[in-house]
Amino acid sequence: MATSRRDFLIAAGGIALGSAAGKARATPAAMQEAIRKVVGDAPVRRGRVKLDIPPLVDNGNAVAVSVAVESPMTPADHVKAIHVFNEKNPLPNVVSAYLGPRAGRASISTRIRLTDSQSVTAIAQMSDGSFWSDSANVVVTLAACFEELP
Repeated sequence: MATSRRDFLIAAGGIALGSAAGKARATPAAMQEAIRKVVGDAPVRRGRVKLDIPPLVDNGNAVAVSVAVESPMTPADHVKAIHVFNEKNPLPNVVSAYLGPRAGRASISTRIRLTDSQSVTAIAQMSDGSFWSDSANVVVTLAACFEELP
């Protein structure tokens, strides 16, 4: 029996969707692995970083996130990068912003999508090689990323 091109594409799409559905949601372990890829074996200390994200959001499609880091932003002492991670989105490394002493301030603001209630972590990489962090738990009442279209 000959298979039409259309039947083949429908079947291939179904297989792709089925395999993607099992991998579409990250886990806390995936977030820890993503963090390890950024920091390596270096210790991550709490402090110096202020993660500002609402503790309760109605819709996870556009959640406001701000990260500020205490730093003089001088050539000798500055923030090299700010990374934001979450534990349940398809990709745990949400954003990485690279800075230098000429940035003037070590802060970023953006909007992210959250697929479910979860923990969000911000990590700052300093020019001396140290890593500092802050975390927050966010409750999402209407999840993003996995919404079905009507």
